[in-house]
Amino acid sequence: MKRSIVSFTVASGLAVVAAAQILPALHAAEMKMMPPVNVDDIKWGPAPPTIPAGAQLAVVAGDPSKEGLFTMRLKMPANYKVPAHNHPTDEFVTVISGDFRVGLGDKLDMDKGQSLKAGAFAEMPAGMNHYAWTTEETVVQIAGPGPFSITYVNPADDPSKQAAK
Repeated sequence: MKRSIVSFTVASGLAVVAAAQILPALHAAEMKMMPPVNVDDIKWGPAPPTIPAGAQLAVVAGDPSKEGLFTMRLKMPANYKVPAHNHPTDEFVTVISGDFRVGLGDKLDMDKGQSLKAGAFAEMPAGMNHYAWTTEETVVQIAGPGPFSITYVNPADDPSKQAAK
Protein backbone atom coordinates (compact mmCIF):
# COMPACT_ATOMS: atom_id res chain seq x y z
CA MET A 1 0.00 0.00 0.00
CA LYS A 2 2.80 2.42 0.95
CA ARG A 3 4.59 1.58 -2.26
CA SER A 4 1.54 2.48 -4.42
CA ILE A 5 1.05 5.78 -2.54
CA VAL A 6 4.74 6.63 -3.03
CA SER A 7 4.55 5.65 -6.70
CA PHE A 8 1.41 7.74 -7.18
CA THR A 9 2.99 10.73 -5.42
CA VAL A 10 6.16 10.48 -7.50
CA ALA A 11 4.17 10.08 -10.74
CA SER A 12 1.95 13.04 -9.84
CA GLY A 13 5.00 15.16 -9.04
CA LEU A 14 6.62 14.27 -12.37
CA ALA A 15 3.40 15.12 -14.21
CA VAL A 16 3.27 18.54 -12.54
CA VAL A 17 6.93 19.21 -13.41
CA ALA A 18 6.35 18.12 -17.02
CA ALA A 19 3.24 20.30 -17.32
CA ALA A 20 5.10 23.26 -15.83
CA GLN A 21 7.71 22.90 -18.56
CA ILE A 22 5.35 22.16 -21.47
CA LEU A 23 2.49 24.64 -20.83
CA PRO A 24 4.55 27.85 -21.10
CA ALA A 25 6.00 26.60 -24.39
CA LEU A 26 2.49 25.88 -25.73
CA HIS A 27 1.22 29.32 -24.69
CA ALA A 28 4.29 31.03 -26.17
CA ALA A 29 3.73 29.23 -29.47
CA GLU A 30 0.08 30.38 -29.59
CA MET A 31 0.58 33.96 -28.44
CA LYS A 32 1.21 36.55 -31.13
CA MET A 33 2.47 39.95 -30.06
CA MET A 34 1.78 42.75 -32.46
CA PRO A 35 3.85 45.89 -32.26
CA PRO A 36 2.00 48.54 -30.25
CA VAL A 37 0.10 51.13 -32.29
CA ASN A 38 1.11 54.63 -31.30
CA VAL A 39 -1.73 57.10 -31.77
CA ASP A 40 0.61 59.44 -33.68
CA ASP A 41 1.47 56.64 -36.13
CA ILE A 42 -2.11 55.90 -37.21
CA LYS A 43 -2.52 56.58 -40.91
CA TRP A 44 -5.94 58.05 -41.59
CA GLY A 45 -7.55 57.94 -45.00
CA PRO A 46 -10.99 58.55 -46.44
CA ALA A 47 -13.68 56.12 -45.33
CA PRO A 48 -15.04 53.78 -48.01
CA PRO A 49 -18.02 54.99 -50.07
CA THR A 50 -20.48 52.90 -47.98
CA ILE A 51 -19.81 55.23 -45.03
CA PRO A 52 -21.17 58.79 -45.25
CA ALA A 53 -18.66 61.34 -46.59
CA GLY A 54 -16.61 63.34 -44.14
CA ALA A 55 -15.29 60.52 -41.96
CA GLN A 56 -11.75 59.20 -41.96
CA LEU A 57 -10.80 55.58 -41.39
CA ALA A 58 -7.67 53.80 -40.17
CA VAL A 59 -7.22 50.03 -40.07
CA VAL A 60 -5.38 49.09 -36.88
CA ALA A 61 -5.27 45.28 -37.29
CA GLY A 62 -6.53 42.65 -39.71
CA ASP A 63 -8.37 43.35 -42.94
CA PRO A 64 -12.04 44.40 -42.63
CA SER A 65 -12.72 43.26 -46.21
CA LYS A 66 -11.73 39.63 -45.49
CA GLU A 67 -12.78 36.84 -43.15
CA GLY A 68 -11.10 37.06 -39.77
CA LEU A 69 -10.93 39.54 -36.92
CA PHE A 70 -10.23 43.20 -37.63
CA THR A 71 -9.91 46.45 -35.70
CA MET A 72 -10.36 49.86 -37.31
CA ARG A 73 -10.93 53.41 -36.15
CA LEU A 74 -13.40 55.90 -37.54
CA LYS A 75 -12.86 59.63 -37.05
CA MET A 76 -16.04 61.64 -37.56
CA PRO A 77 -16.50 65.41 -37.59
CA ALA A 78 -19.02 67.24 -35.39
CA ASN A 79 -22.65 66.81 -36.47
CA TYR A 80 -21.87 63.67 -38.48
CA LYS A 81 -24.74 61.25 -39.09
CA VAL A 82 -24.88 57.56 -40.00
CA PRO A 83 -28.43 56.58 -41.03
CA ALA A 84 -30.09 53.40 -39.72
CA HIS A 85 -28.22 50.31 -40.85
CA ASN A 86 -27.09 46.85 -39.79
CA HIS A 87 -24.17 44.49 -40.33
CA PRO A 88 -24.08 40.76 -41.18
CA THR A 89 -21.59 40.22 -38.32
CA ASP A 90 -21.37 41.44 -34.73
CA GLU A 91 -19.92 44.93 -34.27
CA PHE A 92 -17.95 45.97 -31.16
CA VAL A 93 -17.48 49.74 -30.72
CA THR A 94 -15.27 51.52 -28.18
CA VAL A 95 -15.38 55.31 -27.98
CA ILE A 96 -11.85 56.72 -28.03
CA SER A 97 -12.76 60.41 -27.86
CA GLY A 98 -15.69 62.77 -28.35
CA ASP A 99 -19.42 62.20 -27.99
CA PHE A 100 -20.79 59.25 -29.95
CA ARG A 101 -24.57 59.02 -29.97
CA VAL A 102 -26.23 55.72 -30.87
CA GLY A 103 -29.79 54.52 -31.13
CA LEU A 104 -31.72 51.43 -32.14
CA GLY A 105 -34.36 51.39 -34.81
CA ASP A 106 -35.16 51.73 -38.48
CA LYS A 107 -34.67 55.49 -38.78
CA LEU A 108 -32.17 57.98 -37.36
CA ASP A 109 -33.94 59.76 -34.49
CA MET A 110 -31.78 62.30 -32.65
CA ASP A 111 -34.44 62.62 -29.92
CA LYS A 112 -33.70 59.03 -28.94
CA GLY A 113 -30.47 57.19 -28.47
CA GLN A 114 -27.70 57.35 -25.96
CA SER A 115 -24.57 59.46 -25.54
CA LEU A 116 -21.36 57.47 -25.25
CA LYS A 117 -18.19 59.25 -24.09
CA ALA A 118 -14.52 58.16 -24.18
CA GLY A 119 -14.10 54.68 -22.78
CA ALA A 120 -17.70 53.60 -23.42
CA PHE A 121 -18.35 50.31 -25.19
CA ALA A 122 -21.30 49.10 -27.28
CA GLU A 123 -22.05 45.80 -28.98
CA MET A 124 -24.43 45.53 -31.89
CA PRO A 125 -25.32 41.92 -32.74
CA ALA A 126 -25.47 40.92 -36.39
CA GLY A 127 -28.65 42.15 -38.08
CA MET A 128 -29.57 44.72 -35.40
CA ASN A 129 -30.74 48.01 -36.91
CA HIS A 130 -28.97 50.98 -35.37
CA TYR A 131 -27.86 54.51 -36.21
CA ALA A 132 -25.32 57.03 -34.93
CA TRP A 133 -24.42 60.70 -34.86
CA THR A 134 -21.88 63.01 -33.25
CA THR A 135 -22.08 66.37 -31.51
CA GLU A 136 -18.31 67.00 -31.70
CA GLU A 137 -15.32 65.43 -33.44
CA THR A 138 -15.41 61.80 -32.34
CA VAL A 139 -13.16 58.77 -32.77
CA VAL A 140 -14.48 55.24 -32.30
CA GLN A 141 -12.74 51.90 -32.57
CA ILE A 142 -14.73 49.20 -34.36
CA ALA A 143 -13.78 45.55 -34.07
CA GLY A 144 -15.34 42.29 -35.07
CA PRO A 145 -15.27 39.41 -37.50
CA GLY A 146 -14.89 40.27 -41.15
CA PRO A 147 -15.82 40.85 -43.76
CA PHE A 148 -17.27 44.15 -42.56
CA SER A 149 -20.21 45.51 -44.53
CA ILE A 150 -23.13 47.86 -44.03
CA THR A 151 -26.72 47.42 -45.17
CA TYR A 152 -28.82 50.58 -44.85
CA VAL A 153 -32.43 50.08 -43.73
CA ASN A 154 -33.51 52.58 -46.37
CA PRO A 155 -31.47 51.84 -49.54
CA ALA A 156 -31.74 55.55 -50.47
CA ASP A 157 -29.54 56.33 -47.42
CA ASP A 158 -26.62 54.29 -48.80
CA PRO A 159 -23.97 56.88 -49.73
CA SER A 160 -22.36 54.49 -52.25
CA LYS A 161 -25.63 54.45 -54.19
CA GLN A 162 -25.91 58.25 -54.02
CA ALA A 163 -22.39 58.64 -55.40
CA ALA A 164 -23.29 56.37 -58.34
CA LYS A 165 -26.10 58.70 -59.48
